[in-house]
Amino acid sequence: MKVKRALISVSNKEGVVLFAQELQSMGWEIISTGGTARSLREAGCTVKDVSELTGFPEILEGRLKTLHPLVHGGILGRRSEELHRQQMEEHGISEIDLVAVNLYPFIDVVSKEGVSLEEAIENIDIGGPTMVRAAAKNYQDVIVVVNPSTYSTVIEELRSKGDISPKARFKLAVGAFAHTAFYDSVISNYLQTSYIENKEGMFPQEMTLPFIKVMDLRYGENPHQHAAFFKEPLAPRGSLAEARQLQGKELSFNNINDLQAAWEMVGEFDEPAAVAVKHTNPCGVGLGDTLTEAYIKAYEADPVSIFGGIVALNREVDEKTAQEMKKVFLEVVVAPAFSAQAKDVFAKKKDVRLLEIPSGVRKEKGTDYKKVSGGLLLQDDLKESYSTDQWKGVTDRKPTEQELNDLLFALKVVKHVKSNAIVIAKRGQTLGIGAGQMNRVGAVKIASDQARENIRGSVMASDAFFPFKDGVEIAAAEGVTAIVQPGGSQRDEESIETCNQYNIAMVFTGKRYFKH
Repeated sequence: MKVKRALISVSNKEGVVLFAQELQSMGWEIISTGGTARSLREAGCTVKDVSELTGFPEILEGRLKTLHPLVHGGILGRRSEELHRQQMEEHGISEIDLVAVNLYPFIDVVSKEGVSLEEAIENIDIGGPTMVRAAAKNYQDVIVVVNPSTYSTVIEELRSKGDISPKARFKLAVGAFAHTAFYDSVISNYLQTSYIENKEGMFPQEMTLPFIKVMDLRYGENPHQHAAFFKEPLAPRGSLAEARQLQGKELSFNNINDLQAAWEMVGEFDEPAAVAVKHTNPCGVGLGDTLTEAYIKAYEADPVSIFGGIVALNREVDEKTAQEMKKVFLEVVVAPAFSAQAKDVFAKKKDVRLLEIPSGVRKEKGTDYKKVSGGLLLQDDLKESYSTDQWKGVTDRKPTEQELNDLLFALKVVKHVKSNAIVIAKRGQTLGIGAGQMNRVGAVKIASDQARENIRGSVMASDAFFPFKDGVEIAAAEGVTAIVQPGGSQRDEESIETCNQYNIAMVFTGKRYFKH
């Protein structure tokens, strides 16, 4: 009877001993290398070292051990081809029927603080991906296993049927190619982003995007859509992918999408801040000397829309803030931390999902991706430092210090509002937000209607220039005292003259903040 051979060489040794023992109990011969061979022998398995198979020692500090014709010939040889069988016999190549390999832990290594380029390079696997790809290419004759979670399935099928079905072999092969593609993507992206300084606006000619599935979601934006959440293998500190859920039912597609909007927005502020989001747009944003004050401002900005919303905070949530938050139904609350007392408060509201991101809000710039049909749009994200000194006062009256502070606050909010966007604010609180309108005057009307009687003495921020003076006239009639906008319209003078007519201070930033 023909002896079946399995080549097992893994970095992740989870379940590998039991897997090898099961194979050996069915009469399989085990071939292995280095640390895997030692682990299997310590567990009582009979193992043949690769060097015994090839007659060639492991050299170059372990860099060369499996790259040999007696290994790859045994994997790649097609059993159905007469020529292959003759040549394998002629050169003394034994068939290898199963390859169980996973790769050097590159992600674990480069995730450490202070890792050097040399250390990163040394943890790039060469022989492993080569064996995996060879086995996957010859899947009809070779079973390829890269994930410990599939060990039990393979063993069960071998025991019950004596072999793996063609369908199962093909599925394992597809997973193997995905595994090596993911691995190479992580390496190329890490080296590209860590050691190559791109010129502003320049991106690699070729790129790949590796992601790891975190979880399947109940459904997508709508119940008839399938959905899942994936994360980057080297996700930046402070990103949403780092979040730990402390309580509440599982997150939905829309929850995660709204969380991203809220978490990015609250990261704009250094002072205690609270951001309430509905359908990726802010419905209330507040700053305060304390987190409680900030939250109350965010709530009072729009106490209707916050119901069932997402709230992000940039400080540890204390008991007092939690007590305020429990007065209204919230879908999700995300913060860097929650005090023990705050957790006790929320524990009485089981429907509220609590998410903790211990490293705080991500501050460094990254890349923004937007999927389109058949392609991908890439751009630098809008994380930046602000300097009001670079703003240009264009009206007769210049903004007061308080107005300047309010204008900066409103600007930080408006850049996160869907275009066309207008934000009306006063003393660290949004009063009215006009989002996603087809024309700017419509956004001004919505924001001013929402602000109601509080609008007098407020300021206004626009994500882009005013193409006509009508928006400014509405703001003036309602009592807005200062406006910030990028400027750059051919009709800027009309807006400036209108501001002068009503003694409104207007400043130009020179930067547009469209959000589509």
